[in-house]
Amino acid sequence: MMTYKGYMAHVEYDDEAKVFHGEVINTRDVITFQGRSVDELEQAFRDSVDDYLDFCRERGEEPEKPYSGQFVVRVSPDVHRDIALAAKRAGKSMNAWIAECLERDAKATLGS
Repeated sequence: MMTYKGYMAHVEYDDEAKVFHGEVINTRDVITFQGRSVDELEQAFRDSVDDYLDFCRERGEEPEKPYSGQFVVRVSPDVHRDIALAAKRAGKSMNAWIAECLERDAKATLGS
């Protein structure tokens, strides 16, 4: 995983073309890049993000932020009740309790 200015990219290698290609994954806008070496790939990633930010600035648009920190999750009424009870027992708001659970599980999944 590559990171630059808060934008994260996933990279794959095309063994037929002998080139690395990547795409920024934490924005709805499409930002891609490629390179034949790691150094070239890293520079292309930085250049692509900078070009995207410059393009937005030239058009007077706000670039899409990598993530806002807010999203909607739909669960069954039974799960909603269980979450509310678990949060209450922990002495936390549902939002704080869910955020802790998600952070813990995400770190465990990503190994960080």
